[in-house]
Amino acid sequence: VQLQACGGGLVQAGGSLRLSCAASGRTFRSQTVGWFRQAPGKEREFVAAFAWTGSSTYYADSVKGRFAISRDNAKNMVYLQMNGLKPEDTAVYYCAAAPYFTAQGMGVNSPPYWGQGTQVTVSS
Repeated sequence: VQLQACGGGLVQAGGSLRLSCAASGRTFRSQTVGWFRQAPGKEREFVAAFAWTGSSTYYADSVKGRFAISRDNAKNMVYLQMNGLKPEDTAVYYCAAAPYFTAQGMGVNSPPYWGQGTQVTVSS
């Protein structure tokens, strides 16, 4: 599975952005997909996941209620709608995929497939 993320940019605090991730390969439907982020000087952290079953999502506490992950299996696309952005959301965001993971599993196990990052910068 190959992944390519886009949609990052510069936004003011309180604003919104939508990240997109295009996936290639025939096994997309069996992949749990997720978003991670890495801020300068910090370790990469889990943000959100959408299970391959199509019915389960999981979010980091820091983004719960503000971010929403979705997927379109017909288009092999994953999205991350980010609302109420805060300066602490500034990071490089990565999409990732893992076959048959649970949504919660994406938060504790490193997925095997990664896209390149897209920069999100939130100004105060």
